[in-house]
Amino acid sequence: MTQPVSSKIGVVIGQLGTPDAPTAQALRPYLRQFLSDRRVIDYSPVLWQPLLRGIILRTRPKKSAKLYARIWLEGGSPLLVYSQRLTNAVQAQLGDRFRVILGMRYGNPSIAHAVATLETEGIDRMVVLPMFPQFSCTTTASIYDAVYGAVMGKLADRKRFMPVVRFIPPYYDHPAYIHALKNHLTEQIAQADHPPDKVIISFHGIPNRYIRTGDPYRAHCEHTAQLLAGAMNWGADDWILSFQSQFGPEKWLEPYTDKVLEGLHHAGIEHPMIFSPGFVTDCLETLDELGNEGRAQFAEGGGNPDNFRFISCLNENPDWITAMVCLINEHTSGL
Repeated sequence: MTQPVSSKIGVVIGQLGTPDAPTAQALRPYLRQFLSDRRVIDYSPVLWQPLLRGIILRTRPKKSAKLYARIWLEGGSPLLVYSQRLTNAVQAQLGDRFRVILGMRYGNPSIAHAVATLETEGIDRMVVLPMFPQFSCTTTASIYDAVYGAVMGKLADRKRFMPVVRFIPPYYDHPAYIHALKNHLTEQIAQADHPPDKVIISFHGIPNRYIRTGDPYRAHCEHTAQLLAGAMNWGADDWILSFQSQFGPEKWLEPYTDKVLEGLHHAGIEHPMIFSPGFVTDCLETLDELGNEGRAQFAEGGGNPDNFRFISCLNENPDWITAMVCLINEHTSGL
């Protein structure tokens, strides 16, 4: 029987992912999927998988579960809660011509489920909006892999039909994205008891080796930071770019956020503000790593933790919703 074709355009909001619960049991399959992605960890599976399964997955899930428990919301993981709200808001803005659905690269709801849902509804045209403004092989390219895999299916499935798919390119310098960042920060600074004497713009790090072999991520991050600083009228001494979340023996992008925070008080900075524009929805890396651990690192360096200000991600900011709608409309013309 022929599947009826819908006139709607499917929109997949591509997020990184999250565990189903803040427990070691839920973290184990999530971390196995995440850390087995060759886009993220490109070591030979012959060497990496025994280490992952024999050591990392025996110890890290319990430690990570404790961190997730500190930020977990009543409705679930912050990343899932905020991403679903964002998806619903974008759907409301776009109207009935579109069908907007959330898909996670790791965990649930998966990208495969999102694509299958659209196909079941007869939607044969899809646009994918990765929630990563700055391109990296470790994030954006992995979203591409998952979408292509879901659309093409396994070779044994021999799918007879595949929808048209279009990817929204990196938008690290898009005016609507920069505008949303500017307005969000301006509002947050206005609400602060004391103006910041240094703004730390922190991005998730990746190994330096990835940059040397062609990943444009650092250049994208630097461009975003410069545009944001210009929009905020910051001078060169008002802000600093840093990179977080490094692990393993390799050198990652520097300067490291934790080292920057530890050295602020010694440099005479007493009212720092930290913000991560590379994350558009709050998650473990923002709420806990920057909000909780970042505060502790500033204090370890001698700073007053009460003066440390963490700025949340864009989340459901109306300007960010407008930016997403703008990106989608721009890249569905003629689809």
